[in-house]
Amino acid sequence: MIAIVDYGMGNLRSVQKGLEKAGHAAIITDDPQTIDEARGVVLPGVGAFKDCFDGLVARGLDEPVKRAAQDGRPFLGICVGLQLLFEYGEEGSGSPGLGILPGRVVRFPDARESGLKVPHMGWNKLMPVTGRDMRLLEGIEATPYVYFVHSYYVVPEDEGCVLARCNYGIEFAAMVGRGNLFAVQFHPEKSQTDGIRMLRNFGRMTEQTGQ
Repeated sequence: MIAIVDYGMGNLRSVQKGLEKAGHAAIITDDPQTIDEARGVVLPGVGAFKDCFDGLVARGLDEPVKRAAQDGRPFLGICVGLQLLFEYGEEGSGSPGLGILPGRVVRFPDARESGLKVPHMGWNKLMPVTGRDMRLLEGIEATPYVYFVHSYYVVPEDEGCVLARCNYGIEFAAMVGRGNLFAVQFHPEKSQTDGIRMLRNFGRMTEQTGQ
């Protein structure tokens, strides 16, 4: 069973439908025990970093999410769900994150500097890093186009966790991972065939990693 974490934010139903289309059942839950018992966990996110982090804490979901991300079960963070894995987000007045991966979340340069609109919204090319864990991208073309909506991006302290990058005026980490933890800045559930294949690959990981 795959648990999609409900902390009052995020595109929960679209992620659930994406997994279902990929052939994997998933439940939306805010119950810590259900998250602890799930074979795989998805942490989606849309909105402000601090609001998302506060939503996790208010529902008592921060510790179950940390356990899920660190105990070897397949874990997938999506958009702000990727950003929350890091130590600190600079959005607004700033906020701590879950601190599972070292690094910060920062804003794209102003359009007056880059000439590019913020947020970064729409399709862009994903550039996998050679030699890294590509299980999530198995069966997908070498540089697929995926769908982004974000104004902030992660700056990991450990470049070794970066699995793929994207360029939007600057190169940024678009996909990170460590062990069975994966997280993507883009939205696989909105990335058509390739995105559904990524969700299918994640679902297969949950089947192969029983507990």
